[in-house]
Amino acid sequence: MIRKHVVVRGRVQGVGFRYVTASIAAKYKVTGWVRNCFDGSVELEAQGAEHRVEMFLQEVSAGNRFARVDSFEVTDIPLVSAVKEKHFRVTY
Repeated sequence: MIRKHVVVRGRVQGVGFRYVTASIAAKYKVTGWVRNCFDGSVELEAQGAEHRVEMFLQEVSAGNRFARVDSFEVTDIPLVSAVKEKHFRVTY
């Protein structure tokens, strides 16, 4: 199990990026959260099996037809207990 903290910059607010990210997380069975930041970036944390988190991050970093990812800063962080976090959620 691994957990990553990510800051995404580009055209990532107002284009459904958080909801697409949550959908991708469900696809790979990754837990965590995603939220908009005041500076126009999007911040997220993702936790799961290493190969699942890596596939999730690869797909999220590609953006989509509405979102454009200019930078993708990834940091390793400590795991969160599975008791505290069971799903991936969009926060505000």
